[in-house]
Amino acid sequence: MTKLQFKIYNTVEEIPDSWDALPYNDVLLKTSFLKALEHSSPKNITPNYIAIFKAQELVGIAIIQRVEMYLEDIFRNNNDKYLTRRSKQLISKIVRGNTLVIGNIMHTGQHGLYFNSQAISYKEFLNQLSIVIGQIKSNLKQKENKKVRLIAFKDYFEYDEIHDNQVFFKTEKLYKVQVQPNMVFNIPESWTSLEDYTSAFTKKYRDRFKSARKKGKQISKRELSIEDLSVLESEVFQLYKNVSDNARVNSFILNKNHFKTLKEELQENFKVFGYFIDEELVGFFTLILNNKALETYFLGYNHKYQHKHQIYLNMLYDMAQFGIENNFKEIVYARTAMEIKSSVGATPEPMYIYMKHTNFVANSMLKFIVKYLNPETKWVERHPFKTTLKV
Repeated sequence: MTKLQFKIYNTVEEIPDSWDALPYNDVLLKTSFLKALEHSSPKNITPNYIAIFKAQELVGIAIIQRVEMYLEDIFRNNNDKYLTRRSKQLISKIVRGNTLVIGNIMHTGQHGLYFNSQAISYKEFLNQLSIVIGQIKSNLKQKENKKVRLIAFKDYFEYDEIHDNQVFFKTEKLYKVQVQPNMVFNIPESWTSLEDYTSAFTKKYRDRFKSARKKGKQISKRELSIEDLSVLESEVFQLYKNVSDNARVNSFILNKNHFKTLKEELQENFKVFGYFIDEELVGFFTLILNNKALETYFLGYNHKYQHKHQIYLNMLYDMAQFGIENNFKEIVYARTAMEIKSSVGATPEPMYIYMKHTNFVANSMLKFIVKYLNPETKWVERHPFKTTLKV
């Protein structure tokens, strides 16, 4: 049996050319995207690029991010009551420190693993990753005298083959935890225009669409170039922070140059659209063109204009329009705000992570902590179309 070997790279420049030559269709695993992340990464995220070889042939790759969790990044809403603040402080003592994320913590979905199933089995691939994780932990201890507190394999759909490897996860003492669903809009093949989309709505949701468009009439919209993103860098960052700081939990803050750097590296595979009122930037949203999937990315808006002009809802409609008119099979709206996303056509896809704390006592409390940080949200799924869509 040919022995498997691995290499850990710390920069994209070190990655072999064979990485991009592998037959996977995920832009978020390609070196252009990884390079952009590396050059605009939040200060608390350090990437490790893993290559697994069999007889000198590259047969598997993985992204493992070291995330340094700090209290001020995890909980940024300072308006909590005393007891809530105290509970957050207690939780932060357990989750604070170094976390290893197998995947990309900055984006919903499984964008961290690929292996050639003709060359190695899933079991062999995961076993190699276990050895790699041990090596990264050892390197961190030797170089910085720091320990890894948490390990997480993130975001797998219910149908993902990784769930067939329960023996591995039990051996590694990793919990399977359900997290908020990924909201995905599957676009019927016959749709080519906005009219196809809106004519499929029931009267209630067609009226809602018209109302949102009417309220957003004052907004002028345009795609932002690299030059625009240079000029508007501070404004874009502040709008992103407006939305990000209101999130229940955070694990990072984007670098100010993040969007410009992604545009420089991904070019036409990354889109930024700005919303302007009287030439003032009041909102923006971003899209990653990932083959036949349109991935929604970060967005931001000025809360002062949000309700009056229905900025967020108009963004969701504009994302749908872009996906339909550019022949995408699906729009990945990601998690959060499930109800309003379902009102524009997205449906929930359950997602799971596998995780553990390296301290035995803390690990026994981890499920409760995850439930607190990721509470089951009560929401009503909306059904905006007259009939079930045939994709």
